[in-house]
Amino acid sequence: MSYATQDILEGLKSTREAKGLSQRNLSALTGVPQSHISKIENAGTDIRLSSLIELARALDLELRLIPRKALPAVDAIVGSAATNASADGRERPPRPAYRLDEDAEDGHG
Repeated sequence: MSYATQDILEGLKSTREAKGLSQRNLSALTGVPQSHISKIENAGTDIRLSSLIELARALDLELRLIPRKALPAVDAIVGSAATNASADGRERPPRPAYRLDEDAEDGHG
């Protein structure tokens, strides 16, 4: 199994667990049998694209193909969005992507 596939499977499982869903609950939401969800999460089977899409959507995730050159920007945005959520799940005001140097006298660096 490739590294990228393992990341996806771990992401599905950790998101399911973070939402407090059992494999049985996720099965009921998606129609994907619980035994198949177990095999998917444990890398015991190749996941079909249709199953991946159903599981992701039920977990409030969206699949997108992203050009490799854009990955650093997407990762930064996703990381920023994750840090903007507080522990109780409420959104915090967005943090700026940059800040002015506090020592700059004219505000231009």
